[in-house]
Amino acid sequence: MHGSELVPANESLLTQTTVGTPAVYDAATLAVLAAMEKAAEEHLDQIRPENTKRGYANDWALWQEFHAWLAKRTGQPLPPTAVTRGLFVGFVVWLDTVKVAAPSSIDRRITGVTVTLRRQHGIEVPKAATLAAREALKPLKLDPARQARGRGQAPAATPEQLRQMSAAAADGLAGLRDRALWLIAFGIAGRSAEVAALNTEGIVLESKGLRVTVPSVKGLPGRKVTIAYGTNPDTCPVRAWLTWKTAVNLTEGPAFLPIDQWGNLGTRRLAPEACRKIIARNAARAGVEVRLTGHSMRAGFITASRAAGKREEKIREQSGHAENSPVFWRYIRDADAWADAASEGIGL
Repeated sequence: MHGSELVPANESLLTQTTVGTPAVYDAATLAVLAAMEKAAEEHLDQIRPENTKRGYANDWALWQEFHAWLAKRTGQPLPPTAVTRGLFVGFVVWLDTVKVAAPSSIDRRITGVTVTLRRQHGIEVPKAATLAAREALKPLKLDPARQARGRGQAPAATPEQLRQMSAAAADGLAGLRDRALWLIAFGIAGRSAEVAALNTEGIVLESKGLRVTVPSVKGLPGRKVTIAYGTNPDTCPVRAWLTWKTAVNLTEGPAFLPIDQWGNLGTRRLAPEACRKIIARNAARAGVEVRLTGHSMRAGFITASRAAGKREEKIREQSGHAENSPVFWRYIRDADAWADAASEGIGL
């Protein structure tokens, strides 16, 4: 087929003289295309997960911080929209040496800055810049010490540690919220993003406990789970939730809300990072020997449930893990490690 056969009848809208040559549009067509581009970006922004937006915002904040750090050393401030091969490689080195970031985090930061520059500032990062940045990242990914930064399997919280945290919980609304938050997180085997996304109307009291609708986050499917009344009032998620809900008269909206230093209740939903900090802070306050994180509640539920003899498929229904999830089976192996241990009762 010849190039001339590809030219539409209305040549005032499009002319193309050679196959592969970019089309040339008139002003009216360009205006429509520009409007469609804007509408598409607005639509994509609306459906983009909030966690992704927050992640990109954090990436951009680090990029700006890098520029400020660089300006102090060179005496020459650069606009954050300045993008070169050297700047991107310098960003990688800065994240590695100054921020001591894990290679996987650095990789995500590169993507976040690239996306923000394109979507919010209309600047396409040169391919040479991203290629050079990831070339600089390659040896970092091969370094076991760097790979271990900020990573590693979260220690699984135990029921004993939850009782320890409950006994040391703060007074007032913050204490009621925090206790309900970590116990609900444990009860649903929830990720921090899932706990942050919980809604009051999605936590329904029934005769045997709570039926909880866990929303979809990070593109993962939502699920419905049940939390039975606990045998220990101090660590019962059902009682903890009802106490918190009644104290602040929650009827709808976010299940967990911010509380300022004066005890005033906020209206906006807690962020996942805030949920993680609440768990870590309360574990430290209670003197828990290991550093518990948001994921410790999820890991803890799986291992505790398995140790209590619960079936694998029932545990997966609660946690939302896929049947072939290597993470899930690692937790199961950890829980089974002392069940009929090979070294037990062999005459040693």
